[in-house]
Amino acid sequence: MSDELSYEAARAELAEVVSKLESGGGTLEEALALWERGEKLAEICQARLDGARARLDAASSSDVA
Repeated sequence: MSDELSYEAARAELAEVVSKLESGGGTLEEALALWERGEKLAEICQARLDGARARLDAASSSDVA
């Protein structure tokens, strides 16, 4: 499942999607499918970053206590 992608894998695939969209040449349906995949990948990246931030915040607050 795509939700199980690591941040690095999702970011790399997102870069590929952006490159394909920028190069054009496909059909409107292909572009829409790429856009939707890119949106999903961006969500995965953001979730991974949010999770990392929460872990850092938790570690920082436990160090202070």
